[in-house]
Amino acid sequence: MGEGLEGFCMMSSRLVEIPVSVTPTDAIRAIREIGEHNNWKMRRIEESKIVSRWAIVMPISKMARVLGIVIEEGEVKGLAMRVWSHTPGSAGKITKVSFEVPIEIDGEIWINILNQWVSKFNRCPWKWSFGERSMIGYFQPEFYKSKSQLKKEGVDITKWTKESVF
Repeated sequence: MGEGLEGFCMMSSRLVEIPVSVTPTDAIRAIREIGEHNNWKMRRIEESKIVSRWAIVMPISKMARVLGIVIEEGEVKGLAMRVWSHTPGSAGKITKVSFEVPIEIDGEIWINILNQWVSKFNRCPWKWSFGERSMIGYFQPEFYKSKSQLKKEGVDITKWTKESVF
């Protein structure tokens, strides 16, 4: 018969995708700084992804550049973050962050990492200015998804302070 997967270790994980108001480079920098502080061995990744936007009544697909970091060694081995920007409507960009969270670190460890990551930004990652919302499309679902997804993952969205929680 065919070859089996005996001896091949696969980590199960879940994918968390969150729209944020920060730039892709700021998102990557924040997770890299956390990794350096905790002495995790990391590697950069560059990929591409097909994203769609709506132009009047028909979707238009484009390729988006995806930047990311994968943790290879340390207490959170297997954690990966990918980030990209795209234009959901006719103007403006929304940044999306995708975390691949191994089951082994799901829970308190993951909540602590996510809270550290959120606290690294100069601005609240789930809030957009009136001008940004107006340019992107004031009623885009991403604005609500950002808050609800972060809250679901354990971030206190009622207050935000730029304080490191190392």
